Amino acid sequence: MRVALKVDVDTYRGTLEGIPPLLAALERNRARATFLFSLGPDHTGRAIKRVFRPGFFGKVARTSVVEHYGVRTLLFGTLLPGPDIGRKCAGLMRAVRDAGHEVGIHAWDHVKWQDGVGTDLRHASNEWTERQMTLACERFEEVFGLPARTHGAAGWQMNPHAIRLTQRLGFDYCSDTRGTTPFMPVVNGEVTLCPQVPSTLPTLDELIGLDGCTAENAHQRVLAAAASPAPCDHVYTLHAELEGMKLLPVFERLLGAWNAQGVELVGTDTIAAGLDRQSLPRHHVEWREIAGRSGVLATQGARHAP
Repeated sequence: MRVALKVDVDTYRGTLEGIPPLLAALERNRARATFLFSLGPDHTGRAIKRVFRPGFFGKVARTSVVEHYGVRTLLFGTLLPGPDIGRKCAGLMRAVRDAGHEVGIHAWDHVKWQDGVGTDLRHASNEWTERQMTLACERFEEVFGLPARTHGAAGWQMNPHAIRLTQRLGFDYCSDTRGTTPFMPVVNGEVTLCPQVPSTLPTLDELIGLDGCTAENAHQRVLAAAASPAPCDHVYTLHAELEGMKLLPVFERLLGAWNAQGVELVGTDTIAAGLDRQSLPRHHVEWREIAGRSGVLATQGARHAP
C-alpha cells in the first residue's frame, strides 16, 4: 500500500515556520511528499469576506484559526501589507526540492483564488483565471529555474477554465480535486488531457471538532479511512500551517502508524508516474460540499460515457 502526501502551503508564516519542522518529520519517518506553494502575496486577512459562505463560522470555531495562523497573518492584506511569499522564501522553497521532495503550485494569491475562482455555475472569466495561474507559473519558474509540473488548487477550488488550463499550461498531472481514483477530467463534455490525482482522505481540519474527534485521536480517523478497501493508492493532504506547527505531533503519530503498517509514503508524482493515460477513466468534475469544509469543492463525479 502507498499513501501520497500532499503538503499545501497557504501562507507566509506556514512557509517560514511550518516547512522546516515538516521536512525534519518527513526525514525521521522516511517519507517523501509533494509540496505545493502559494507564490505571491499573503492576503490571508481578506478571507473575512467568507463570513457569508455556508459552514464558515463552524469551521473557524472548530479549527482555532487564530491559534494556528496567528494574529499577524490574519491582518495581512488588510491592516498590514501582505508579504510576497515567493520573493521572501525562495531559498526555503528550493531547500524543499533539494531535500528530494516534489515541488509545485498551490496558488499565486491563495485567498484571491479561493474567493474569486468560483464554481461551475458562477465562475471567474477565463482571462482572470489564466492571469492568476500564469502569475504563479512565472514566479515558480523564477524561483526554481524550471516550469512547474504539477498544480494543486487552493481549497480544491477550480472552475471549468482552470481545468482546461491545466492542459494548456503544460502540467504533467494535477491534484485539484477530491475523489477516489486518478482520472481524466471532463467539464461540459470536454475532456482535458491532464490527469487528476485527487485527494482521497479527510484532512485533520475537517475532522477535529466533529463527532468526538480531537487532536488526540484525529490520526486514528485518517488511519481508519486509509485502511478501508480502496480502488487505488490514497492521497492525504496536509497543511504547513497545521501539521507543520500545532498539529505536528498528530502528524508524526500518523506517519509512525503508517510506517508500522509497512505503508510506502510518497509524493503524488510517484502515483502519477505509474498511470496509463490511455486507459485512465474519464470522469465529470462536479462541484459539491464536503463534510467539515465550507463552500463547494471540485470533486470526481460520474464516469463519462462517450
